[in-house]
Amino acid sequence: MQCRQTVTIINQLGLHARAATKLAQLCQQFQASIVLVQDDKSADASSVLALLMLASSKGKTVQVCTEGVDAEQALSAVVELINNGFDEQ
Repeated sequence: MQCRQTVTIINQLGLHARAATKLAQLCQQFQASIVLVQDDKSADASSVLALLMLASSKGKTVQVCTEGVDAEQALSAVVELINNGFDEQ
């Protein structure tokens, strides 16, 4: 199963260290492969360093791509976290 969805980074600081850590920890709970794609760059979403290399600031759009047995659940969880501003309110 392969799933994709485009989302916009809405939190003030973008995909900074704390947000990247939270996202990576969430992604490590799934068996699916989860990749974030921004422009011509992609990152393994379970790697904090790879996520930081995307330099995703507020307002940037990223495509969340998941593949594997729990791809739909992984996609839903990642999109929810991003849409909730990484729970930073």
